[in-house]
Amino acid sequence: MGCIYSRSIHLPSPDDLSKLHSEENGDEGGQVQQAPAFKEYSLSELRKATNGFCTDLIVSESGEKAPNVVYRGILDSNHLVAVKRFSKLAWPDAQQFVVEAEGVGKLRHRRLVNLIGCCTEGDERLLVAEYMPNDTLSKHLFHWDKQPLAWEMRVRVAHYIAQALDYCNTENQKIYHDFNAYRILFDEDGDPCLSSFGLMKNSRDGKSYSTNLAYTPPEFLRTGRVIPESVIYSYGTVLLGLLSGKHIPPSRALDIIRGNNVLMLMDSSLEGQYASNDATNLVELASKCLQSEARDRPDPKFLLAAVAPLQKQKRSEKFVASYILMGLSKGTVTLPTVLSPLGKACARMDLTAVHDILLKTGYRDEEGAENELSFQEWTQQVQDILNTKKFGDIAFRDSDFKNAIEYYSKLVNLMSIPSATVFARRAFSCLMSGQAELALRDAMQAQVCIPEWPTAFYLQALALSKLGMETDAKDMLNDGAVLEVKWQSRYKL
Repeated sequence: MGCIYSRSIHLPSPDDLSKLHSEENGDEGGQVQQAPAFKEYSLSELRKATNGFCTDLIVSESGEKAPNVVYRGILDSNHLVAVKRFSKLAWPDAQQFVVEAEGVGKLRHRRLVNLIGCCTEGDERLLVAEYMPNDTLSKHLFHWDKQPLAWEMRVRVAHYIAQALDYCNTENQKIYHDFNAYRILFDEDGDPCLSSFGLMKNSRDGKSYSTNLAYTPPEFLRTGRVIPESVIYSYGTVLLGLLSGKHIPPSRALDIIRGNNVLMLMDSSLEGQYASNDATNLVELASKCLQSEARDRPDPKFLLAAVAPLQKQKRSEKFVASYILMGLSKGTVTLPTVLSPLGKACARMDLTAVHDILLKTGYRDEEGAENELSFQEWTQQVQDILNTKKFGDIAFRDSDFKNAIEYYSKLVNLMSIPSATVFARRAFSCLMSGQAELALRDAMQAQVCIPEWPTAFYLQALALSKLGMETDAKDMLNDGAVLEVKWQSRYKL
């Protein structure tokens, strides 16, 4: 494969590189990033964050069939995270895994999805990184459902990822495994970031590449080794995707470039959005990256100097934010639905399980409720309250829901201070008696008693579902899941 040189391509001079370095340490690049310090998490923390590694929370492209699965989750601190779980015995040496993870965990850059922790309990090997809510470059480039990625955004991806690679290179993290469009993620602002997971191997002795062999660096096919220049080759394949909007094997793309048919390579949806010189420069940069001989490829500093001038918008009054270019809504990060056992039972409409959980929970969610009933001045009224509560609880325990409704209704009238648990139990009893509207009313009354009580939200979800209001039921279930995290963090139940 011969390298194509052009007199028109922007070749970085020493002055360019010096200027670029100063820009990268200012607003345009910004190496200092506020992120939690790297730490070792316990397995129980990560199990809780991912709802027991629930399959519904898998975000890796191959789902649970992938050898190493990535989950989304939420920590007790309400911090959204992505958790990569390696296959069993992928890293036999736990200490080696920690050392390598700590090395990656020292990196902090605004163009990098920062690694914030790991776990090595037993056979488990897990990495914890910041969560990126706006999908992958692959999704926006190849599988878009609203609008194709604009030219300015594609150039921004090339620029920002070059920044990330240059930073990693200067920090002596020169190897990146299986770099492709899935490894580029978009943050809450719609800005592209490079996943930190690729800075570690998939296993100690395992494969470093899992994508189609047509996109794999030639030297890896020959030797099975990844070298710094392999990352440049993969960057070239990403450039091809940005230019064409398609999966084009490098060999086919180079044939098109040699035939001076650049327009055949370009995504037709980009027509009228770019200057021909800019497209030519990116095509020729891709060609340089895809050279079969590793020594003929440029380094990350060259990439950065070549793509930076192509980004016409700078941080100024005319700068258009990434989320606007991508047609995303600003600040609408959806919390992962991490359901408690009660939430799960409500989601699957398992009323028997809901009943069991309500029985086991009792009145403990109401601080001081038992004491208030037990230690008030002993009067006939208080005795009536206690007896009515006792008979209502016995009926509820025995699934005698008709009598439970009767006793709890009497109890509501007797008590000076309403009880959220009594309303919740009466709501469930109404559900079991075919009175969904009354159940919804009582569940809402329980929420009035304790405004952020997850149980009240879950019971409303059940009632709404019984009433055929599935969309509202799902929203209420998600609200309950979000409150569950806050509730458990606050009360450590």
